[in-house]
Amino acid sequence: MLTAIDPATGKVVREVTPDSDADVEAKLAAARKAYESWHETSFAERTKLLKAVAADMRARVDELAPLMTEEMGKPIKEARAEVEKSAWCAEHYADFAEAYLAPITLGSDATKSYVQHLPLGTVLGILPWNAPFWLAFRFCAPALMAGNTCLMKHDPHVPGCSAAIADVFRKVGAPEGVFDSLLLETPAVEKVIRDKRVQAVSFTGSTRGGAAVASIAASEIKPAVLELGGSDPSIVLADADLDKAADILKISRIINAGQSCIAAKRIIVEAPVYDDMVEKLKERLAALKVGDPAKEETDVGPIARKDLLDELARQVKSTIDQGATCVLGGEPVQGDGYFYPVTLLTDVKPGMCAFAEETFGPVAVVIRADDEEHALQMANDTEYGLAASVWSTAERGEALAKRIEAGQVAVNGIVKTDPRLPSGGIKRSGYGRELGPTASMPSSTPSRSGSGP
Repeated sequence: MLTAIDPATGKVVREVTPDSDADVEAKLAAARKAYESWHETSFAERTKLLKAVAADMRARVDELAPLMTEEMGKPIKEARAEVEKSAWCAEHYADFAEAYLAPITLGSDATKSYVQHLPLGTVLGILPWNAPFWLAFRFCAPALMAGNTCLMKHDPHVPGCSAAIADVFRKVGAPEGVFDSLLLETPAVEKVIRDKRVQAVSFTGSTRGGAAVASIAASEIKPAVLELGGSDPSIVLADADLDKAADILKISRIINAGQSCIAAKRIIVEAPVYDDMVEKLKERLAALKVGDPAKEETDVGPIARKDLLDELARQVKSTIDQGATCVLGGEPVQGDGYFYPVTLLTDVKPGMCAFAEETFGPVAVVIRADDEEHALQMANDTEYGLAASVWSTAERGEALAKRIEAGQVAVNGIVKTDPRLPSGGIKRSGYGRELGPTASMPSSTPSRSGSGP
């Protein structure tokens, strides 16, 4: 049974029977059949579908957004923004996919040589709960515009969101099988990955889950893109604009109650401005309102599940026991739901739990660095390499960004995913890229062509 629990109350809000073997077979068959005609459609026809999907989501934002608030606790104002961003993603690829996928002419001894990008077939997206709509469209919009069909296996804790996304495509008249949702418990997905009708896999989630998916896909010689966890560093140097840094890092750390892979998880501050930065962060974090995610005034909603709340509490307690100072928060909120207060930990050092592990919650961790080189060494002292930020002068920040081991680095700005820019990690944060004109999302394959000697 796929069970959605409202994390603000701890009560079950939805129970959905998983797809049967016959259901899965029907969806796989429909996706393969649809591909036979969909990959022959023009970019104009694909654009028409994606534009219609975007328009429907924009028109129904107040209907779709509350599903996220209900099933995983996203504050309603953030949920609306996510629906809008998902619509933008669909529109972006509708507008630019043809240019992104245009053949590239290369010089050779042939009369004509070029690289063209051709669709693969049916692409499977395996997605997490923390951004149910955005991650779905990050996966499907470029894949569909490239001429593939898409099957989405969403997290079992957000079945309402999963069904709603598939329903958007049905409402606008998408051909049967072009996009559909597989309502499955996690163990059942291996059989789908191995099915010969699935040609590629996009996975977003934990490092452990990504390793399992990568192993299965590799054993079937199927391409995969993995976007996994992160313990993202933000380096604040002494010449930074501290007020701007504090404003942006506050947002980066607490958006979606801190449950974001690319959130600012380790704030590494150069010693001369360390105390000032701590005070600025404390002031901003203390002003945030934790509470009912359905209310407009709420800044920080609940943690999505009880097990995740317990794990976050363990990490914070362990870090304090290891010698960190708890300036704000530090204990789960008593009462209904899975709430954790906005927490600020200072005097964190390498080896401590919150330094070494990814913290998925509204916990800001501040680390003192002796100088720039010390900050860089600590930033790279992690098994992860998803994203990072640097706060300094633009010139100094860009120079330092090249030395940070991460797939994406922002200088004096927030780290975010954007359909115009490639996104993905290195090390144990995954491999491959989604989004942007140069993404390696397995939705198309370069094919070399040539004629004449």
